[in-house]
Amino acid sequence: MSHSVELSGIGMSFGTTRAVSDVSFKVGAGEFFSILGPSGCGKTTILRMIAGFIQPTDGRILIGDRDMQGLGPNQRPTAMIFQSLALFPLMPVWENIAFGLEARGVGRAERRRKADELLKLIALEGYGDRMPGELSGGQRQRVAIARALAVEPGVLLLDEPLSALDLKLRQHMRAELRALQRRTGVTFIYITHDQSEALAMSDRVAVMSEGLLQQVATPRQLYDDPATPFVARFVGETNAITGRITAIDGGTATLETGLGALVGRAGPGAQVGGQATLYVRPEALIPGADGANNLPATIERVDFEGAFALVHGRFDDGAALAASVPSTRLSDAPEPGARASFSFQPRHGVVLADA
Repeated sequence: MSHSVELSGIGMSFGTTRAVSDVSFKVGAGEFFSILGPSGCGKTTILRMIAGFIQPTDGRILIGDRDMQGLGPNQRPTAMIFQSLALFPLMPVWENIAFGLEARGVGRAERRRKADELLKLIALEGYGDRMPGELSGGQRQRVAIARALAVEPGVLLLDEPLSALDLKLRQHMRAELRALQRRTGVTFIYITHDQSEALAMSDRVAVMSEGLLQQVATPRQLYDDPATPFVARFVGETNAITGRITAIDGGTATLETGLGALVGRAGPGAQVGGQATLYVRPEALIPGADGANNLPATIERVDFEGAFALVHGRFDDGAALAASVPSTRLSDAPEPGARASFSFQPRHGVVLADA
C-alpha cells in the first residue's frame, strides 16, 4: 500500500552549515516524484530525512499522515536504494531479494516464494540461483529494486541509482523504472542531478538550489513555465537575454535589451521598470527574421547531433546563442562565421525578474 509524504517547513543544519532551508511539498500516494538539483543542493539530505537516517532541525515530515518525528528507518514504511546498490556478492540473487524478510523472521519457503514472485515482476524469472557477479549492471539494478520492494514499503526512496550505468543502459532503465512503479503503485521519491531522467520519468519534479526549493511542477510545466531564473537555466538548454521591462500588457512583457525591444510572457516577479531576463529555448528560435523578436547573431559553430543540429554563436550584445535545427532542415542552418538572424514567437519566451 502506497503512502503520501508531506514535508512542512523542513530545515537541516550541520553545525554552522545550513544544508536545507524551509522546504515544503507534498508527494501524493502512488506518485513518481523526483528531486532534481546540482551536487550539494540538499536533495540527498532531504531523502535521508524522509528515510529517518537523520532528524530535521526544523519542521515536520508526515508519511501517510503520520508524524515521523523520532522514528528511525526501521520504524518507517520506507525502503531506500543507494547509488552503490549494496548487493551481497556471496549470496544468490533470491537471498539478496529476501534478505529483509529473513530479518523479519519470515520462513525460508515463504522467502523463496516471495523472491520468485518479485523476480517475475522485474523480468528476471529463473535468475534466483545466480550470483550478483553473473548479472549485468541493469540486472543488478533490478535486483536492488526487488529487494526494496520485498518488505512492501509504502514509499521507495532512490538515491541516484542509475548514475553508475552507461548512457544506453540508463535510458533503458528509466523506462523500466517507470513501468515498474506503475505496476506496483508504490510511491517513488527519486533523487537525481540529471534533468533528462527527472523529466522523462516523473509525475512531478521538485527543483532544489543551495538548500532552497525553487519550484515543484510537472516536467512540462518546469520546461515551459520556469518560476525562477535558476529553473530556467538549469532545466534544459536556454538562451538568456537581459534588459529592463518597459511594459506589461495582458500577461505579455516588453523587455528593452541591447538587441532592441523583445516580447515574451510575463513570468513571476516581472514588474515594469525592473531588471529582468528573457529566456527562450533553442528549438523556439527560427532561422530568419519575421519582423517580431528579431535576434541578429554571428555563428561560431554548428554541431550535428543526429536528429538535429545545434547552432552556437553570439548575439550582437555578446550573449551566447543556441538554436536547434531539425536534421530534416539542415539546409536552413547557417554556416560558421556567417551573420544570421533568428526570431521567436512571444509565447515561446518567458520574462523573469532577476534575482
